[in-house]
Amino acid sequence: MAEKTIMLVCAAGMSTSLLVSKMQKAAAAEGVDAEIFATAASDANNKLEEKHPDILMLGPQVRYMENNFKSKLDIPVEVINMQDYGMMNGEKVLKEAFKTLGVSK
Repeated sequence: MAEKTIMLVCAAGMSTSLLVSKMQKAAAAEGVDAEIFATAASDANNKLEEKHPDILMLGPQVRYMENNFKSKLDIPVEVINMQDYGMMNGEKVLKEAFKTLGVSK
């Protein structure tokens, strides 16, 4: 079982899929055991119930959903930095997730 589960959400789940791949590579390089997956905003509630992530990270294009998720979830909800998202910087996004979760890696 993964040490932490990180869920990424974007409009269609496509652009975050590439970021997930880069985050998984960064996690493997650092020896971090994490389950990282992406989903479309339209399926986010189903995935929350199914996977029970430790953190929800929103793509910049769905940042408008932040308050809605924060009001109903008891896990951290963060908007991914626009520059890191645009550059598909999986290492920085992974570090931000672990920083928010209070995990030092």
